Amino acid sequence: MAKFSTWDGLELNYTVWEGEGVPVVLQHGIVADTNANWMSVGVVAALRRAGHQVISLDARGHGRSEKPHDPARYSWRFMADDMRALFDHLALDRVALVGYSMGGIISLLVAAEDERLERLAIGGIGSGVVDCGGIDWRVINAEDIVTAMSGNVTDAVPQARMFRILADALGTDREAIAAVAQGINEAPIETLSTITIPTLVLAGDADPFAAEPERLAAALPDAQCVVVPGDHLAAVADPGFSAALVDFLK
Repeated sequence: MAKFSTWDGLELNYTVWEGEGVPVVLQHGIVADTNANWMSVGVVAALRRAGHQVISLDARGHGRSEKPHDPARYSWRFMADDMRALFDHLALDRVALVGYSMGGIISLLVAAEDERLERLAIGGIGSGVVDCGGIDWRVINAEDIVTAMSGNVTDAVPQARMFRILADALGTDREAIAAVAQGINEAPIETLSTITIPTLVLAGDADPFAAEPERLAAALPDAQCVVVPGDHLAAVADPGFSAALVDFLK
């Protein structure tokens, strides 16, 4: 684990596992972190067995990174710029980027602008990107997450309750997550047509946040879609998720 100071002075945590070839950079989903989203479910292990160098960033407000409680310190643009700042910090000139849920939206924004990306894999998102310009707020909205993080867990809607339970299990700073939710309450994706690199869309067959992933894949110029068993939390742990990712990155 190491830290660097990103573009606005926040200290962000990242982890590097040595390997060969184009570095595979991972960006987790909201509430989660490097361990919860990638290590504990076997994704990092699968990538390392395949020989890849793996790098994972704890997003601002998450994991071992700095966690301001001011919503003004969070936005989709800020987190995309954090990822690009990590590329700069590590002097990466070629990257395969993998993002899940919140990290998938961040990765799409980076892919639209950064020529260092050679491949892109996004999981835990689907037609909400096409229809809503980002996270599928038809399933859950930012205020639902704020309520789940700030109040009694029984007051939260079922989909937000899942994130509260995860936050409590991980010992997450719930006030920081509430600030994150308020800061990213926008639709950042205007077009997908400029993302021309090979892209993999991964989704769980019971994940409401990744409904109709084939529509997301169809909206990207060079994308394929793989569906695995599982809901939003379980899909990334299915062996088929890691297998499809490793196969795509060959």
